[in-house]
Amino acid sequence: MKLRLVAAVSAAALALSACSSSSSDGGEKPAAPDASAATATPLVEISPLTGLALSKGRPDNPVFVVKIENTAAGAPQYGLDKADLVLEELVEGGLTRLAAFFYSSIPSKVGHVRSLRTSDIGIAGPVAGQIVASGGASGAYNKVEKSGITVFSEDAGSAGFSSDPAKYRPYNRLINLKTVAKKAKRSTIKGPYLPWTPADAPAAAAATGKAATAATVRFSNATSTTWKLDGGKWTRTNGHASPNKDFEADTMIVVFAKVGDAGYTDPAGNPVPETVFEGKGEAMVFHGGQVDTVTWRKPSLDEGLSFTAADGSPYTIDPGKVFIELVPKDAGSVTLG
Repeated sequence: MKLRLVAAVSAAALALSACSSSSSDGGEKPAAPDASAATATPLVEISPLTGLALSKGRPDNPVFVVKIENTAAGAPQYGLDKADLVLEELVEGGLTRLAAFFYSSIPSKVGHVRSLRTSDIGIAGPVAGQIVASGGASGAYNKVEKSGITVFSEDAGSAGFSSDPAKYRPYNRLINLKTVAKKAKRSTIKGPYLPWTPADAPAAAAATGKAATAATVRFSNATSTTWKLDGGKWTRTNGHASPNKDFEADTMIVVFAKVGDAGYTDPAGNPVPETVFEGKGEAMVFHGGQVDTVTWRKPSLDEGLSFTAADGSPYTIDPGKVFIELVPKDAGSVTLG
């Protein structure tokens, strides 16, 4: 699928450089081709979260990263079907939590909202994501804010939170992102979250990965997420969203990353893990009925991901919705079905 040559990208970059270069060096300016309304191609911005065209231009809102409960106690999960990208991360007790990214669509009901973690710095950083959470331990909250990330927290008095009468604390917090967006300022996004395959890239090389239509992604002895390929989309089979309201991924990526100690414990005395979402390691990319094993790289917490195929060539992701499983390098695993 995605073992693309970089010639098209390089050619495009050179073309842009040529169009913007100065003729003050005295050289003869090359003749420009005639442009007309019939042949000129309008520039369309690409979403940093999906690689798809933003037909209406950049949204006025920033990227919101909402922390969502990912156990049966917080079911049903609301708003995931409106997210642009979703990431699952390890938290204390071997459980996981979701970080749902909203940019192109701003739902009025998302939840159930839980607290932030220091791991969220590397998760939200690449697209200057502004975190929406119920709160957070003081040490984690301070680290996230010191990193320069904006936080909208119920504990800090942010507007837009409400209670789900069918649930109990802490599993009953809902957020109206439209209300949050009224107070939020659009932030500068440095680049894409993932290396998207250009629309004019050469055809993909022959498939080199394994065939797969199901997978089990294990985070710990307590938590595994099961997946199946259904109608060309990768969907969770043990998720907690309402029927037909879960996130449907065009591509599912498992990133194996180091996990350290965040330096504090939860109220039950469990050490809180911190996933180090920078550096490099192994990743598995599920798209269609194929899974490719590649190397991921993320130079710093606030930079996006890149991938390299086994032969050393750049590996890109076809535009669409992506679910990233941020799995512990040593304790996690993937079983193909």
